[in-house]
Amino acid sequence: MNSTQADLREEIRELAEEAFREKLISGHGDGPDINEYQIVYQGKPRHLPLEQARFFLTNLLYRSRIH
Repeated sequence: MNSTQADLREEIRELAEEAFREKLISGHGDGPDINEYQIVYQGKPRHLPLEQARFFLTNLLYRSRIH
């Protein structure tokens, strides 16, 4: 894993922790593939590519703040 990928994974982990604390997701963690991150949303685990996971979490947190 290169440093850019490690930085992205750390950013995703921080976003996921925030979403978890706000009860927007019910779990998260590394996916089975090094290029994926698992997010449990509405009771279903989703294995997302890293860029898509960051986009998903950013949008989820943004929507929770405007509503």
